[in-house]
Parts: sequence; C-alpha cells; structure tokens
Amino acid sequence: MRVDLTKAVLAGVAGTVLFDLTGLALTGAWWDIPGLLAAKLGLGLSAGVAAHYANGVILATIFAALADSIPGPRIGRPFLFITVQTVVGVWLFMLPLLDMGFAGLGANSMLPIITLARHYAYAVPLILLAGHATANSGIADTTPSRA
Repeated sequence: MRVDLTKAVLAGVAGTVLFDLTGLALTGAWWDIPGLLAAKLGLGLSAGVAAHYANGVILATIFAALADSIPGPRIGRPFLFITVQTVVGVWLFMLPLLDMGFAGLGANSMLPIITLARHYAYAVPLILLAGHATANSGIADTTPSRA
C-alpha cells in the first residue's frame, strides 16, 4: 500500500490550521502549542510552528496508511483514529509529561474537552483521505477470482 503523500500533506496542514483556529476560538490564544513546543525545545517560535505542523502532517500520513483498515463508515474513521490518538497520545502521555495530569485535569477541568474539540477539528480534512488513502485507490481490482 502506497500513501498519497500529496493528499496526506494537504490534509495534515489543513487539519493543523483548523486545530489552531479552534484553539483560538476556545482559548483566545493563537499558536499556544507551537509556543509550548518552542519553549520545550529551547528554540524560537518558528521551530515550534515547524514542529507543530510537521506533527500534523505525520499524523495525517499515519492515518492515510491506516485508513482502509479502520472500522466504520468512511466519514467516521478520522474521528475514531483521532479519538484514540488524543486519548493515548495527548491525555495519557503528553499532558502528564507536561505536569498537567491525566487529560490535563490538573491544569484545567475543561482541557480534556478543549483538546478533543481541537483534534476533532483537525480530523475534518482527514475525511478526504479515508477510503482514498492509497495512491492506487479507486482503481478496480481486475484480478480474476479463484472460486
């Protein structure tokens, strides 16, 4: 299976923009995650933005590779994928690592809802990849079946 990298990159960038816009709407902060990454990496904001958007592209590429194997309707697959990613990657790993506790509850009781809403916004462009994730998708299998 080959991933259509052009679609994955576009979906990852578009999803990350939606993630950032949702964050702005919910928290009033623009590029809070890139700022946090910049501080943790000891680099400037531009490096934090680059890391943030690279992460978005990497997640979209992983989704594109897995999309056809994720159960459920095509439109639901990105949301299932991103829910698992948010719970495992953000709630159980990243936020505790940042001393915010499970799901960020040690920092703000609304943080689990905010992080999930932001990630669901990110998932919307991934719908374009679900079921069409591979470079060869849409091409009918003309291999004769052996009955």
